[in-house]
Amino acid sequence: MSQVETRMQVAGVWLAIAAALLAATLILHGPIDPDLGQQMKFIAENALRWEIAHWAAAAGLSLFAVSGLIVLTAGSRLTEGASAISAWAVLIVGALWTMTTAVAEATVVTNAAIAGNGARFEAWWAFAEGKATGFMFLALAVAVIAANEVHSARAATPAWASWIAVAAGVGAFLGWALGMWIGIGVGNLVWLAASLVLSVWTLWFGLGLAGRGLGVRIGARSSA
Repeated sequence: MSQVETRMQVAGVWLAIAAALLAATLILHGPIDPDLGQQMKFIAENALRWEIAHWAAAAGLSLFAVSGLIVLTAGSRLTEGASAISAWAVLIVGALWTMTTAVAEATVVTNAAIAGNGARFEAWWAFAEGKATGFMFLALAVAVIAANEVHSARAATPAWASWIAVAAGVGAFLGWALGMWIGIGVGNLVWLAASLVLSVWTLWFGLGLAGRGLGVRIGARSSA
């Protein structure tokens, strides 16, 4: 097995773990209430659940960044085009942006909700919401990665599954915009459902990378 194949298998393992953690986070997190007062009340009443969800998110998002860095430096088929290179780079930045949201929500946001400090809660919620914009672009990055898998002769997932992931990535982006930017409540449900589907595909994709070797760039030797 070549060094490139080994690196891609390692990236696949971290990507699969990251996706599993993100899926667990989304299930624990639930939809975001457009009423900030109700959201604060929910966090105060479910503080431990909220903390666990967001520490899991912080770990998962960190692993997304790790896997992206490995992929970008491995020289595999996953970075053969400009769109693919850009998608993996955006995935890293989006994951790091959103990780800061997760840490803030697991600590100061939760503490403010428990204390009933509305002013502090609103201030830190605004910070967390702004940084969480990174998740929108992470979702789009995964959609682009999935679209490239559709056309790959050595795809790690079936084409139909990759198309679903493309739709889910776009849906997560639009759902967040509708729910958090425009204030349409159903957008939060769309974001949650689409993000869960995207996490499942990413888990499948990561396991596919981890389970077998991948081809290298055109002209390079491959034992796969």
